[in-house]
Amino acid sequence: MRFFDSPVFPHGQTYKVTIYKIQMQLFYTPEITLPEYTLPEEESAHCQKVLRLGAGDELYLTDGRGNLYRAVVQQPDPKRCRVRITETLPRYGERSYGLTVAVAPTKNIDRYEWFLEKATETGIDRIIPIECRHSERRILKRERGERVVTSAVKQSLKAYRPQLDELTPLGEVIAMPFRGTKLIAHCHPGTPRRFIGNVLPRGGDTLVLIGPEGDFSEEEIAAARAAGFTEVSLGESRLRTETAALAVVTAAALVNGME
Repeated sequence: MRFFDSPVFPHGQTYKVTIYKIQMQLFYTPEITLPEYTLPEEESAHCQKVLRLGAGDELYLTDGRGNLYRAVVQQPDPKRCRVRITETLPRYGERSYGLTVAVAPTKNIDRYEWFLEKATETGIDRIIPIECRHSERRILKRERGERVVTSAVKQSLKAYRPQLDELTPLGEVIAMPFRGTKLIAHCHPGTPRRFIGNVLPRGGDTLVLIGPEGDFSEEEIAAARAAGFTEVSLGESRLRTETAALAVVTAAALVNGME
């Protein structure tokens, strides 16, 4: 906690502001065992060499499936740090809605990874990279994306880790069984589209398709329409692929009260 006086408010008045800093240190441990667990070497090194946690210091672990574990360092070691779980918090940060975004990876991989990071921080259940007719990237290293997602989970203190799929042909995603609202966002002017803010459900599951830089082809849109997808618009501005995908994630969070 920190206090400071700031003279930047109007009329020359001075206000006292309180800033709270969350000290939670979160580690991703999908193979966790109770009541004691040895952190993997990479996490052990971070715990000891970066955070400099010692015996008795508190930290948190998550299996990425909704369980948050409070733990204390038992045996500090930069390669095999041993911890003891003291409390389990199930369904930590659980949302009342489910969201899957199928998005075409961008030619510039940094932009796609930016989306992975921000979508994870905001809240998403599954990300499906898709290959479309106009795709400019047809090769994708899943392992690199997995690292981005894991880092974002830890940074944003999430107990749920999104599922990241392999690069999948659009036709397979369109044909995929899905119980919930199915939407396809595109920019074709000759087709009636509803504003996404008016069709996103409150609660329930939603699958949204976001195309590549060159947008979906007319044939792809027709296939999605035939499979029960509703065509939507994200507004008047023409958005980059990664911006459009993040706009969907943010809109779903806002409709559901930023849970």
